[in-house]
Amino acid sequence: MPGFLDLNSDQRRELVNTRQRYQAWREASIRERDMRGSMVWSTTKGHTYLTRVSYDRQGRRRQSSLGPKSTETERIKAEWETNRADAAKRLGMLTETLARQSAVNRVLELGRVPLLGAKIIRALDQHGLLGNGVRVLGTNAIYAYEAAAGVQIDPGVTTTEDIDLLLDSRRRLSFVATTDLDQASLLAILRRIDKSFGRSGQEFRAMNDEGYLVDLIRPMRDPPWNDDFQRIGVDPDDLSAVEIHGLAWHESAPPFEATAIDEKGAPLRIVTSDPRVFVAHKFWMSTREDRDPVKQRRDGIQATVVAKLITTHLPHLTFDRDNLRMLPKEVVEAAARLFAGDDAMTFE
Repeated sequence: MPGFLDLNSDQRRELVNTRQRYQAWREASIRERDMRGSMVWSTTKGHTYLTRVSYDRQGRRRQSSLGPKSTETERIKAEWETNRADAAKRLGMLTETLARQSAVNRVLELGRVPLLGAKIIRALDQHGLLGNGVRVLGTNAIYAYEAAAGVQIDPGVTTTEDIDLLLDSRRRLSFVATTDLDQASLLAILRRIDKSFGRSGQEFRAMNDEGYLVDLIRPMRDPPWNDDFQRIGVDPDDLSAVEIHGLAWHESAPPFEATAIDEKGAPLRIVTSDPRVFVAHKFWMSTREDRDPVKQRRDGIQATVVAKLITTHLPHLTFDRDNLRMLPKEVVEAAARLFAGDDAMTFE
């Protein structure tokens, strides 16, 4: 059965360095974003005031007065300008550091996440959607699990030409505004990555000229919820999420976050659901009679490999009923055999 390889000492060291440097870059990026705008003097009725112009997460312009011109407001303005310059400088330095780190990662063959999928995940993160109403599911989630465990899973298990995005359809999502997004929609994001992306004949799916698929999925409600949101934004021409049975388990599962590395060595944040839920859901799908036989077999292999990864490298994630109350009892009991090391449950 396909398995995984532990990283060597050099790879482990640089994986840790990547995590630390990427976290520092993210913090600097947020600080630089929060410093955007301006602080200027404005005159009203013969009086000069210090005015702060800023923008909220959705790009709406905000303006507030900080008081009349004085020694104190002059100090505030000078301090703000210094902090803004420092924030921009730090972000620039850390961006260069990450570029060097990416080169090291390529030499050590740490790159794992397919480049197009990585670009999509980063864009969702940039617009404030990743982990805030959208999770990565399916095969791409495995890259988060292996990164957290410090292993590399057999490429035959992880190779994919699509990405599944789980929409939390219980709430309306809001975009973080960026300078390159004119329209708040998933399709708009995808087209800025690859202009050939367009909605396929199925309204939940986008496809580019190379046949790469992006599916927007959501849980099937029982009983149905008539007020669920089906789209990420408000654009009526955007992708509309399709309902799939079993996804409510992922929606209710604790989030799982890890820093993975793409094919060019650059880090990215992946937010998915608990790997134990991944195992239980994949194994459940592998037993469904209405599942395509090829996908059914792949589901079983992925469930088995991730279960082994958890027991050997993430043992704190115990597979027991108390931690998996979002799953039906029979689903937990069926998947438990994978964690018990039952040889009969391997997929040769």
